[in-house]
Amino acid sequence: MGEAFSSNPELVSSEFVSIEYKLSENIPSRDTVLAVGTFDGVHQGHQSLFKLLKEEAESRNLLPNVVTFRNHPREILTPGMNLNYISSLEDRIKLIRGQQIDLITVLDFTRQLSCIKARDFCRLLVRDLRMKGLVVGPDFALGHNREGDIKTLEGIGQEMGFSIKVIEPKLHGEQPIRSRLLRKIISEGGVETASKMLGRPFKLCGVVCKGAGRGASLGFPTANLAIESQLLVPGDGVYATWITVNGQKYKSATSIGTRPTFDSGQRSIESYIMDFECDIYDTTVSLEFMVRIRDELYFEHHEDLIRQMQDDVEQATVILEGNVGCSNVGS
Repeated sequence: MGEAFSSNPELVSSEFVSIEYKLSENIPSRDTVLAVGTFDGVHQGHQSLFKLLKEEAESRNLLPNVVTFRNHPREILTPGMNLNYISSLEDRIKLIRGQQIDLITVLDFTRQLSCIKARDFCRLLVRDLRMKGLVVGPDFALGHNREGDIKTLEGIGQEMGFSIKVIEPKLHGEQPIRSRLLRKIISEGGVETASKMLGRPFKLCGVVCKGAGRGASLGFPTANLAIESQLLVPGDGVYATWITVNGQKYKSATSIGTRPTFDSGQRSIESYIMDFECDIYDTTVSLEFMVRIRDELYFEHHEDLIRQMQDDVEQATVILEGNVGCSNVGS
């Protein structure tokens, strides 16, 4: 779970109380098989792990249970790091439930938690979550200084009465699918590759807010999205996207960037929604990113920008009309 921090017994003791209380709120009705991790994005690798988790639980008449962290351990273990998440905690929980797993325990990863030894953490999982099995990836480790690697956990499991099941990594080409790799790909604009690794289009949720009105003045009124600061945003450029408004999907072309033609400097997310004229200010919407059409460009004349925007909308329309039913991309 974590790398080394100098252990303070008082802090660790108080953290034990906090974890015990949290786990005691989620005592299952019968023994369980667990998966433990952040699971940011719930990508194809995570989905394979959850599939094995369910199979293992079913074969032993146990309950599948996921323990996930509200925040990523690296944010605590690497001071000053601000991680951008592929999915919010709310979406992550929905995605895990979408894997037919109903038991989910959410823990805050703290500096004190990183100091708890693997044996002690396992003892809590056995006692409070009735763990009889643990399903992990090949590089999994938990406990202070990552002392609880697979070999160590197998020994602890023999003592405490739980098994360890290790799954091989899910590959995209020759690369293991990992959340860290996905963040890099998405931040560089590679939404098509990301869709294949996620098993669905990359999605971003936000609230429509007031913009400068420049899009409307150019004949392309846009919905400006305000998103949570910790969420990952694709790299600057123009994308073919599906936007969901009040449960209805519409074709859209989305621009991400600093609007260099207007000297804005402030990064924004703006979506032109096709065949749509409603007032949706303060409405929560979601964007599914299908294809990156082009880089963000500077235009010396507004007329050139308007011609390019017309071309962007035409390209987005062609792309999206070929991607109806897009929520199954990469499956």
